[in-house]
Amino acid sequence: MSDITHPAGFRPATTEHPLTRWLLVGFAVLAMGLLVFAPLVAVFAEALRDGVTAALASLGNPDAQAAIRLTLAIAAIAVPLNAAFGIAAAWFITKFDFRGKAVLITLIDLPFSVSPVVAGLCIVLMFGANSALGGWLVAQGYPVVFALPGIVLATMFVTFPFVARELIPVMVEQGRAEEEAALTLGASGWRTFWTVTLPNIRWALLYGVLLCNARAMGEFGAVAVVSGKIRGQTATMPITIEMLYNEYLSVAAFSLAAVLSVLALVTLLFKTVLELRHADQLAATHRH
Repeated sequence: MSDITHPAGFRPATTEHPLTRWLLVGFAVLAMGLLVFAPLVAVFAEALRDGVTAALASLGNPDAQAAIRLTLAIAAIAVPLNAAFGIAAAWFITKFDFRGKAVLITLIDLPFSVSPVVAGLCIVLMFGANSALGGWLVAQGYPVVFALPGIVLATMFVTFPFVARELIPVMVEQGRAEEEAALTLGASGWRTFWTVTLPNIRWALLYGVLLCNARAMGEFGAVAVVSGKIRGQTATMPITIEMLYNEYLSVAAFSLAAVLSVLALVTLLFKTVLELRHADQLAATHRH
């Protein structure tokens, strides 16, 4: 290829002075260090301040064990349900034309803009013991607020958009041609979904599930409102961390925070491995 000459004083838009590049890279690294890595290191340092034995002893406390089990149970319930609802919502939006589609998409994005505390208050108003429905459920022995169902509902509301928002752009890009061809050849609706649609969206679905899981385990605001913060019963890991810190039990609080951080790092590691091992497929579905 022949060299391209530019008029005097002209600088291509895609190049910049080396000093500018180094300043931008340095600023990005500094910001990441101060906002992400430094707090993470501080959490583990505080957790191990009195030694590994003290940290492990605090994690062996029955309340801490109950908080860990409850958090994992909530994620195990909320994430698969949100995955199913996200697939259904994305399918409905992308495969059918109807009035009000823009309104439905806006409603899916609503949890991104509504404060989690407000979401928790809405659940309390709907299912609290003073409401008609909530009072009836309490009388039947199935309380929602200050119990596991309320925490699951709050978590699902906050994390609902993640799966749907990952799937909608992918399914819009892929269109309907393959599903219509499968139906024309005699495939049933379920067979079309399992053999055509699901393989095409599997990476976006997995990506959305990972994001949903990370948020579900770390949710605080909405859960704090509906859980009642009952120690050992409805106190999740983030809530237990706050209670321990307010009681000046720093080692116990930061030890539990370290466990929550490890769970988040494992999720991030899984996401990174997914992107590295399946970069071509992820690129084909326009993933990050």
